[in-house]
Amino acid sequence: MKPIVIHADRAFTPFEEISDAVVVIQGSKISAVGQRGKVNLPRGVRELDAGGRTVVPGFVDVHIHGAGGHDVMEGTRESLEIISATVAAHGTTSLVATTVTASEKETRDSSASIAHFILNTSQYPARELSAEILGIHFEGPFISPARRGVHPAKWIVPPSSEMLAQLLREARGTAQILTLAPEMPGALDLISAARKAGLVISLGHTDATYEQAQAAIEAGATHAAHVFNAMRPFSHRGTGVIGAVLTSPKVSAELIADGVHVDEPAMRMLVELKTPERVVLVSDGISATGMPDGKYQLGMFDVKVSGGVARNAEGKLAGSTLTLDRAMRNMVALGVPLASALRMVTANPARQIGLATRKGVLAPGADADLVFLDDKLEVSGVMTRGAGLALA
Repeated sequence: MKPIVIHADRAFTPFEEISDAVVVIQGSKISAVGQRGKVNLPRGVRELDAGGRTVVPGFVDVHIHGAGGHDVMEGTRESLEIISATVAAHGTTSLVATTVTASEKETRDSSASIAHFILNTSQYPARELSAEILGIHFEGPFISPARRGVHPAKWIVPPSSEMLAQLLREARGTAQILTLAPEMPGALDLISAARKAGLVISLGHTDATYEQAQAAIEAGATHAAHVFNAMRPFSHRGTGVIGAVLTSPKVSAELIADGVHVDEPAMRMLVELKTPERVVLVSDGISATGMPDGKYQLGMFDVKVSGGVARNAEGKLAGSTLTLDRAMRNMVALGVPLASALRMVTANPARQIGLATRKGVLAPGADADLVFLDDKLEVSGVMTRGAGLALA
């Protein structure tokens, strides 16, 4: 396969802006990136002109339940491929498949199926454009009944190292993130066990006080799921988990920037307090992502989507239909510099799951996951691991 040389008006690595940019792709990897005339080009290349476009790293979504009419907990090859292809068209080139609270058997079965897909992807004929599933994010079942959101109450259980061990056995090394409520009895012991297993500990669906959240952070929690949502509200005399997240430099904060889950002033406050380096934009997308309004599944229960907003039978928000390209544009519309907004969908989430040199960055040795943006920051082309590029 010939090396590919891409010429673009500019590129964001995202740490550096490069004008008159050149990106060299060899196989599935980036071999060079820089300004035209300063990059040594290999012989016999295939050149692509991306004039009028900005090249950025592929987006990384660490909290996503589904897309294209399918939920990750279905666990079938077809469902996972459709989810991956649907979000890839919007620039998400990597994702962490996120479960929702369900019975232990359903969660174990889903984990085993997702792990099988991840570990055997090389045996399947690759779709030309497809996000890579990097692992599993367990959202529940060790959460607070008081802040469960739409997670079914009957399947919420106290933190259990034994149950986690069973889930990890089914995940076969693919587990990445565990979201839990730190105030639940046994949570600190579970955090210790999960950290030893290499998981990122995320605070979420929690009614924790400031002190309880701070104890979890000291125990090793470094992430917070969809900040402001499904959390004890902030008060000036009882800042709760939000106060701990906003003031701890150890914790990265997820944000669903769809304009529905969090109001604009709160989004601005989060970015200003956490700084762009500690904000991770997530979709929390469900099976309805990329689909028309109607009835869909989230895990094992029904949701209804109207006007692009997903709610359960009680009227509670049930994930979103957001894609990361729209989340990035929404942040720019709030006044966040493009470079900073890009970090929130690329380098920041990749760093959080330990893949900072492979994903979310334009650099030699990184996967050739590229997104091409037009002058309105709309996605006009995507490349996933060196394949699938079709400039619109």
